[in-house]
Amino acid sequence: MSIDANKDLARAYFTAFRDRDEAWWQRHIAPEFVRHDPGLNFAVRGPEGVRHLGEVLHGGVTEMTLPIDEVIAEGDRVLVRLRFQGRHTGDLMGLAPSNRTIDIAVMDLFRIVDGRLVEHWALLDNLGLLKQVGALPA
Repeated sequence: MSIDANKDLARAYFTAFRDRDEAWWQRHIAPEFVRHDPGLNFAVRGPEGVRHLGEVLHGGVTEMTLPIDEVIAEGDRVLVRLRFQGRHTGDLMGLAPSNRTIDIAVMDLFRIVDGRLVEHWALLDNLGLLKQVGALPA
């Protein structure tokens, strides 16, 4: 795939995640896919792992938007800088609902092979998240 096609695939991931598009996940996320994310207490592997991640995040955050600020690509890697936005209305990995607005910075690096996502490194502003939902003092 071309670098532009890889960038388009990475962008499309966020639309599919927001919309919980399992058919897209099955087509574009490799069975051996793994997400490296130090903020999670569970493994995300393959389309089923992405489904579980979606259940966790959508269960805790409504009105979710994932606006993309920048996409950079080289070879089989695509870096996406974006925002994770929404309202904390449900349990979010042990954080009781606060009904507060969330808006945190995210950096996601993907590795793409043969038109499929095979690896994902995620860095989120978890400290900012905890402050925004009232779990830590602002």
